[in-house]
Amino acid sequence: MEVGQPIHPLQQRPPGYSTGFPTSQSYPSTPGQPAQHYGAPAAPVQYVNRPNPVQTVVTVQPPVNVSFTPLTNPESDYLCYSIFTLLCCCMPLGSAALVYSITTRDANMFGHQPIASRNSRMARILNHVNVGVGLLFWLIGVIYIIIAATILKLHN
Repeated sequence: MEVGQPIHPLQQRPPGYSTGFPTSQSYPSTPGQPAQHYGAPAAPVQYVNRPNPVQTVVTVQPPVNVSFTPLTNPESDYLCYSIFTLLCCCMPLGSAALVYSITTRDANMFGHQPIASRNSRMARILNHVNVGVGLLFWLIGVIYIIIAATILKLHN
């Protein structure tokens, strides 16, 4: 194919290969047409021995914010209490209490007193409610067992 001629790939049948690509640098030609070369023509490569350019690396650190200092008098996070109520009482309320406990710990670490105070109070309230719900469930379960045992005694 010569330079300047349009390429019409759909007008020719693709060559058939049984064992993969040909080993020569050209496609096999069909009768009556010259061989078609593919790829860029090979040009001699000249290597120049130059030193590598110097690269400058600049490291930028974020500014230090003084409000991210831990509180000197941190709020209580009730983390152990939250884990206990999560495992022993009511799981949904215990999960919420655990989230508030962790956010209280984070607010204490970053020095946000109002957020730490609010989350600490909410974690304590949720833990108390969780213990109340857990005791209520235990009480209902014990009463149910007592009633069931009494009914079984009466029928025997």
